[in-house]
Amino acid sequence: MNKAQLVEAIADKMGGRQQAADAVDAVLDAIVRAVVGGDRVSVTGFGSFEKVERPARYARNPQTGERVRVKKTSVPRFRAGQGFKDLVSGTKKLPRGGEVAVKKAPKGSLTGGAAATVKKAAAKKTTAKKATAAAKKTAAKKTAVKKTTAAAKKTTAKKTTAKKTTAAAKKATAKKTTAKKAAAKKAPAKKAPAKKSAARKTTAKKATARG
Repeated sequence: MNKAQLVEAIADKMGGRQQAADAVDAVLDAIVRAVVGGDRVSVTGFGSFEKVERPARYARNPQTGERVRVKKTSVPRFRAGQGFKDLVSGTKKLPRGGEVAVKKAPKGSLTGGAAATVKKAAAKKTTAKKATAAAKKTAAKKTAVKKTTAAAKKTTAKKTTAKKTTAAAKKATAKKTTAKKAAAKKAPAKKAPAKKSAARKTTAKKATARG
């Protein structure tokens, strides 16, 4: 009997195949988790599950006969209860009314370990991957927009700086031009008194010649 057949065997008592599969999965998951955590799971009349530590040892390779060192490890162990042993040995008889007819698992049903659960898990993983991919794309778009905005701001800042520099250069050029014009206007004004002095000397010479 495999897991699918076990599910089929208790499906009628559980109210359906899916309910039976969920019940089997829940029981096995609880046992596995408890044993992995170091707890002992004991079911009266059935048996107990526990974690056993195996120390490091030497063993022989059955193919080559070579002696190989085996590392320390932990293994699960099941010990059948006395009631289970008595039923298997025939000391006690199974109670009537609880017979379970083992049916063959139909094609496409649960095989090897709750196919429906595996499908659900796969669907969840696919959805999670799609969501992660969408989130990455959104983040990439936001980053691209931020970079574009930053580049635009830098370009605007450069243009503003260039405009300010051009304006400052124009102002400086205008100041220099104004200063040159002012200097040019002032220069003739200084030469004018010299001409007047020459005219006065000429007048004085003429007056002396007449005298």
